[in-house]
Amino acid sequence: MKEDRRFPHRHDALQLLKTKTALVIFTLLTYVFGYLTAYYTHQPLHVPPSPSTTVLKTVKATKPRGCLADSFRVTTRCGDLVPPESIRQTVIDKIFNGTSPYVDFPPPHAGKYLRSKRIKGWGSYGAVFENLIRQVKPRTIVEVGSFLGASAIHMANLTRRLGLEETQILCVDDFRGWPGFRDRFRDMALVNGDVLLLYQFMQNVVSSDLTGSILPVPFSTGSALEKLCGWGVTADLVEIDAGHDFNSAWADINRAVRILRPGGVLFGHDYFTAADNRGVRRAVNLFAEINRLKVKTDGQHWVIDSVNVN
Repeated sequence: MKEDRRFPHRHDALQLLKTKTALVIFTLLTYVFGYLTAYYTHQPLHVPPSPSTTVLKTVKATKPRGCLADSFRVTTRCGDLVPPESIRQTVIDKIFNGTSPYVDFPPPHAGKYLRSKRIKGWGSYGAVFENLIRQVKPRTIVEVGSFLGASAIHMANLTRRLGLEETQILCVDDFRGWPGFRDRFRDMALVNGDVLLLYQFMQNVVSSDLTGSILPVPFSTGSALEKLCGWGVTADLVEIDAGHDFNSAWADINRAVRILRPGGVLFGHDYFTAADNRGVRRAVNLFAEINRLKVKTDGQHWVIDSVNVN
């Protein structure tokens, strides 16, 4: 068969055209196929729930009634009130198995590490203490945050001087200090991880001849205040001077108010110190605002009286 030589390049051009067209069509088909495959692969399959499958339903949130802070209130119901004259023995019975912690004090393993008197505090001698003790004439004082007992010893001396011989002061503190506190108190002993703060506190009370007026309550503020409430132990004066961050101060205030007798006074330190930046003042102001109370100040201390919180 003879080759058609009238158009010598026609055959080659057709072959080239067919090759390019096929390549374009193949590329387009590949792209479309890949797109469709990806689309259907990512679509969720509708599978009807089996009887054992948990079906989650969206529940419309309802607006809480009252103040948003209600969720953070302490609503523990306190026990039947213990008469003031029975509070000391009640605490001794509940915490120390009926025997004063000052009996046979100090224990042999700790005595050699204690100083006869090592008293240190912050704002422990402000005028607020005498002002409130004269005003309230308390039978029971609860101090939340005691450290080495400076303010407790000062208050005990004031009550004696003012003729309030029966006043009892309960000092709530875990007596562990805070991480790094020995950087500032290098003279405090450390025995097998125990900083001996409780024993030094008690030694200070013994040296001040105030063992009949001051009792330690050596537990965290939250657990101790909760138990005092449950036991029916109440106070005429409650001082808040433990943790200085907002959450700690807020929790202590809301627990402490549960053990405050009608007509009692709640007060605390660090309203006008560097610690207020960490939240003391915010916690106090928020508590007062929510409960429609007025915050008074006395030196570095805040004072809230006429407290009536349900």
